[in-house]
Amino acid sequence: MKKIGLISDTHSYLDDAVFKHFEHCDEIWHAGDFGNMDVIQKLVDFKPFRGVYGNIDDKEIQLRCPEHLRFDCEGVDVWMTHIGGYPGRYSSLVKTEITTNPPKLFICGHSHILKVQYDPKLSLLHLNPGAAGRQGWHKVRTLMRFDLNEGKIENLEIIELADR
Repeated sequence: MKKIGLISDTHSYLDDAVFKHFEHCDEIWHAGDFGNMDVIQKLVDFKPFRGVYGNIDDKEIQLRCPEHLRFDCEGVDVWMTHIGGYPGRYSSLVKTEITTNPPKLFICGHSHILKVQYDPKLSLLHLNPGAAGRQGWHKVRTLMRFDLNEGKIENLEIIELADR
């Protein structure tokens, strides 16, 4: 079993509370729009890390993190990207691949809208942790935590940090 901390859209701001909420996590995943390399470095120094770049991220971040990251974790096929859309409205950037080869867990950021939605057509769980940074139109900064255990996604928690 692995405990995962999921964050997105930090936009150069990493709240100290993230480290408290993710202290018992085995890995930290970031779904893009870091804003700067300092955010990545702080997360890398804290826990094992996976991340994808977002539309605001510069070339240095794009060299460190891919646009799409597909991997297996604890028997769960995971696909993480920044701009992915959601069930019924997938982005043209992922639509062909997701419909022909859907993962079990599809993670994206970008919208700043926290979303947990099951796609019965593709048999996948879509997660968007919302935005943890101060930039954007969201009202509350959010994170997610969950467990991956023998092919299952369990114990999903939504964490509200504070008002933007």
